[in-house]
Amino acid sequence: MTTDIATPSGTGPYDADTPPWLVGPQLVGPQPGQVDDAGDAPVGEVDLSGIVPPPAPAVPPRPPLAQHGVGSQQAAAPTPVYRPAAQTAPPQPAPPQSSPSQPSPRQPAQPPPLRQRPVQPRPSGQRSGPALDEVGLIRKARRPPVRGWRRAVHTLSGGAVNPGESSAELEYRDLLDHVRQPVRGDYRIAVLSLKGGVGKTTTTIGLGSTFASLRGDRVIAVDANPDLGTLAQRVPLQTRSTVRDLLADPVVARYSDVRAHTSQAPSRLEVLASERDPAAAEAFDEDEYRGAMSILQRFYNIILTDCGTGMSHSAMRGVLDLADAIVLVSSPALDGARSAGATLDWLGGHGFGHLIARSVVVLSSARPGASSIDVDDLTRHFLTRCRAVHEISFDDHLAEGADIDLELLGKRARRAFVELAATIADDFGGTVLRRHPPFEG
Repeated sequence: MTTDIATPSGTGPYDADTPPWLVGPQLVGPQPGQVDDAGDAPVGEVDLSGIVPPPAPAVPPRPPLAQHGVGSQQAAAPTPVYRPAAQTAPPQPAPPQSSPSQPSPRQPAQPPPLRQRPVQPRPSGQRSGPALDEVGLIRKARRPPVRGWRRAVHTLSGGAVNPGESSAELEYRDLLDHVRQPVRGDYRIAVLSLKGGVGKTTTTIGLGSTFASLRGDRVIAVDANPDLGTLAQRVPLQTRSTVRDLLADPVVARYSDVRAHTSQAPSRLEVLASERDPAAAEAFDEDEYRGAMSILQRFYNIILTDCGTGMSHSAMRGVLDLADAIVLVSSPALDGARSAGATLDWLGGHGFGHLIARSVVVLSSARPGASSIDVDDLTRHFLTRCRAVHEISFDDHLAEGADIDLELLGKRARRAFVELAATIADDFGGTVLRRHPPFEG
């Protein structure tokens, strides 16, 4: 039996045998928001709480899917369920909580997560590896040898074989590093001796030339000998100006103003000569020496003073008062050693004892051949009072009494001056400890 009923799409046959709740929500009266036939206001929601729908037919249970979703059975078609139009969809119940040991039948069991190593927080300021300045990023090339059979092998092989520097060359390079130590301000060295003819002026030129040739700063030697000093005669004469002319110059504001009064050796050592007239030189006193030092210290880093043999004249007072260190020159002979010891005693007795501990003794040989004095015993004697002792062997070029050129020195003499300069340069850091004790005549 069929009956025509009104549907949203029109009228159509209705099978009486079909239950009304299977037709759908559109079959239950007017929907909210529609207008009835009488043209009234939209129909409100219909209270269907009193209508009890008949029970739904029993639906056979759905067989469970195979684990991990790979089963041969297919899911059954969904069964239509009657839902009143006036009511909202009932809340879906929460899925049952499955135990951790028994996975849900509808969802595949997930494998347990991998255990990861916990990340420890890094303390602030702690680094995990060496810094770039601690890593040898560049492999240092070996220096080629400069002399001997090592140099010959390196040259003949075209640089393919590099035996490197010898131990003597490495030691000499270490000496050069000591000589080139930086100096703060100006460093003043007084070269003195109570006995003449022991090589005091020669030592001054040799030491000053070594500093000037191996360092990049300015080095000058001042002749403070009142007895017609010969310091300016050991370098090429470029000017006849003296220390008096420098003091009388009204305009000394730049280095070039001072350079006009000095002579320069091939080693770049500059020399400021003393008065050539012995009568005028006697008037060179302490005040004039201090005035010369106040000018030179503005333009030179190392200042050497060639002192006379007299320890009590006026200029010596200013020399010792302004000195940072002294070089005591003696000959490897008994009389020279006694004069050097008397000089140390005089310094200790006249308020200059602080210079004894910073003094360096130079044993200069004035003639060839070995000395009859045991130099080793003499060295140990002076080391009990002084900082160091150096020996400068006889050299033909130094004995000429003419201009001194380091390139013409023998290997032993030149090496001796480098060692002497390295010893004195080790004290450059103590210039801030300069003392000016009162002079006790």
